[in-house]
Amino acid sequence: MFNKILIANRGEIAVRIMATCADLGIKTVAVYSAADSESLHVRRADEAVNLGDGPSSENYLNIPAIIDAALKTGAEAIHPGYGFLAENAEFARAVAAAGLVFIGPSGDAISAMGEKVTARELAVAAEVPLAPGSNGAIEGAEQVLAFGEEHGYPVLVKASHGGGGRGMRRINSADEAAEAVAAAEREAAAAFGNSEIYLERYLTNARHVEVQVFADTHGNAVYFGDRDCSVQRRHQKLIEEAPAPGLSEKMRKGMGEAAVRLARRVGYVGAGTVEFLVEGEKFYFLEMNTRIQVEHPVTELVQGLDLIAEQIRVAAGQPLSVTESGLPPRGAAIEARINAEDINGGRFVPTPGKITALKVPSQPGLRFDTGFEAGDEVLPYYDSLIGKLIAWGPDRESAINRLSRALDELDIQGVKTTAPAAKLVLEHEDFRATRFNTLWLESTVEFPDVTVEDEDEDDEGDELLARNEVEVGGRFYAIPYFTEAVPGAPVAAGAAPAEAPTNGGAGRPRTGGGRRKAKKAFDGTVKAPMQGTIVQIKVSAGQQVSAGDLLFVQEAMKMENPITAPADGTVGEILVGLGESLAAGAALTTLELEKVNA
Repeated sequence: MFNKILIANRGEIAVRIMATCADLGIKTVAVYSAADSESLHVRRADEAVNLGDGPSSENYLNIPAIIDAALKTGAEAIHPGYGFLAENAEFARAVAAAGLVFIGPSGDAISAMGEKVTARELAVAAEVPLAPGSNGAIEGAEQVLAFGEEHGYPVLVKASHGGGGRGMRRINSADEAAEAVAAAEREAAAAFGNSEIYLERYLTNARHVEVQVFADTHGNAVYFGDRDCSVQRRHQKLIEEAPAPGLSEKMRKGMGEAAVRLARRVGYVGAGTVEFLVEGEKFYFLEMNTRIQVEHPVTELVQGLDLIAEQIRVAAGQPLSVTESGLPPRGAAIEARINAEDINGGRFVPTPGKITALKVPSQPGLRFDTGFEAGDEVLPYYDSLIGKLIAWGPDRESAINRLSRALDELDIQGVKTTAPAAKLVLEHEDFRATRFNTLWLESTVEFPDVTVEDEDEDDEGDELLARNEVEVGGRFYAIPYFTEAVPGAPVAAGAAPAEAPTNGGAGRPRTGGGRRKAKKAFDGTVKAPMQGTIVQIKVSAGQQVSAGDLLFVQEAMKMENPITAPADGTVGEILVGLGESLAAGAALTTLELEKVNA
């Protein structure tokens, strides 16, 4: 076993790994950016190394700096967590070349399964069912048109070198192809350093079910049950549960055995997740994640395992503690991701800021994995996850009820969170009856439009009331509208009254609410709704635009957010540059509104 491990990550997963290391008597080393110097994972580690200022590419993604930190602190192994370098084959190889142990699969396995086109080829060789897809990467919209002509729409374009919804676009018709391909390539390049994309037939009534696999160096390869991760927005998971409800035992066994065949085919060692799309009694290979998953706690609770400990044991050359596949789950577990996002109107807009209060209910069967304490700041440079609230119960219904009550008692102040959205899902009759798919949350669940603002009177985003959800290029976005009459401004159909609760009345998690107040009329200045980087400028000075036209795209906390025209008018001077990082409320341009005849 190791004496000291460096954790090449931050936030919740870094703190989670440190907890297991402490249980095993292993010292930990944290790495951090200058912006993260006060973060919880830095405080919890036995040692911490500052990797410097700047963007993630200069610290959390800086392979030489991370390896140097491990060598200088005497760490024997590096755990990558998830995200950042966790699925980077170059990093795994560099760690091994430095004489250190990478707590994960080999660089070759990461490369094979991380390159999605190669992974599909391996799946075919391992006799794992596949949905129709392109034969390799595509080079332009023309190939989308040909694929759509053969297989029909909708079609998905996906990043070849990553996952998590980055670089993914749904194309509903031929006229969306060019813009969707360009957007997917741009986002894939920004997220993974490679713009290569490929195609898959989009299944419109599928559930997202994944299988936890594990393999060691002693010839053992097993699966530890399955999870359902179908409740998603923008291809990002909100609710996960184990075991996946409503599946036949034949299907569970079939998916598990297929996942193990794939792991053996690639010579896999360590923890991995094989993801499937499920329709009826058929399942299709989606991808394999060569790391620990965000949602691993639900598997831990129903299998009675510490999956981080298993990773460490396997990396140290020890056999798995459980070498039998398909052990029956003990009860059911369900997890809600608590992100710093404003769900108002279904928009899920990132809300970085300081957490002024964080109180979590403490009762049997509950667990909260987090990277924050009260007083910590959710930074705009990284993803928006605050933590995961997980409940166990002897059956699915009791686990859901326990998590629902816990969400009522969860108290997070200072930033808005996704807790009310999770509450809405848990209390929805479709969810309780297992009538959902990957499109269900965005197409069925209604998120009220209400005005609930912080006490701060000089909120620069004051004029925004709520947003209508629209689909642009195969992804769902939210369009702002305004509280007072603006000539030519869109009217919010069916907006909820101001007194409506933020979670549909099913108990109100206290997550950064505040008093309601009147809003200002649009003053002609188009402003950045949040802190972030301008990644597209779609208009020029003097251009005529209509209400709802796309003006800018701003990236914040790993999500692209469109900024649209609130009314018909003429664009004034463009006040920002491409790639410029802005504070919330920064002026982007002005809009001279069209006159409306009396």
